[in-house]
Amino acid sequence: MTLDIITSRALHPLHHGFFTRKGGASSGVFAGLNCGYGSSDMPEVVGINRARVAKAMEVPADGIRTLNQIHSATVVTAPFEGTPAADAMVTDRPGVVLSILTADCQPVLLADAKAGVIGAAHAGWKGAIGGVLEATVQAMRDLGATDITAVIGPCISQRAYEVGPELLDTFMAEDEEYSRFFAQGQGDRLLFDLPGFGLSRLRAAGAEAEWTGHCTYSDPDRFYSFRRTTHAKEADYGRLIATIRL
Repeated sequence: MTLDIITSRALHPLHHGFFTRKGGASSGVFAGLNCGYGSSDMPEVVGINRARVAKAMEVPADGIRTLNQIHSATVVTAPFEGTPAADAMVTDRPGVVLSILTADCQPVLLADAKAGVIGAAHAGWKGAIGGVLEATVQAMRDLGATDITAVIGPCISQRAYEVGPELLDTFMAEDEEYSRFFAQGQGDRLLFDLPGFGLSRLRAAGAEAEWTGHCTYSDPDRFYSFRRTTHAKEADYGRLIATIRL
């Protein structure tokens, strides 16, 4: 089956993609292109899926760099050995594929094509408010980037992201202006605008930024979703992959 890859004109001509779940070898609740070894899917099948992504990115099967994502603001510079505990990576090395795994959180691909610097970040609400996006932009600048474009890929949208009042309290403690990212839901529930918050942080950091507009929760045929899996009381969920290389 052909892989389904979402790209952005903003990142062209760089080779990049937000891969959907279509075109993979996994089955059951993971049906499709599950690229997460952290899931309970068969590791050899995840390996097949990652090899398909590598082929699409025109690198060897083991040519994709991944992280042990921990909802931090830690950024590492690729290439690196192993799987460091971090939530973003940057590089100025041609041929190095940066990748991020998500299942509702924001996968963010960044580039200054002219300077030859790219980045990839994983940003849920905790990482975003903790500064991972600003840290990624700064790490790219440290490598010589000046004109940075960032694209947020498929993630959970506001209409599907119901949260409790305690999250609003957490955000208001940082900045009362953050109340604008919350809408009233049912009862005391609120709806949080994760991609809107990500865009605001990226733009405040000086990057041009856009969101592809795809909601992971609302399209089960194309995307994995941690929250949708939780609501359906399924045992586990797959991970989507987003990649970029010079």
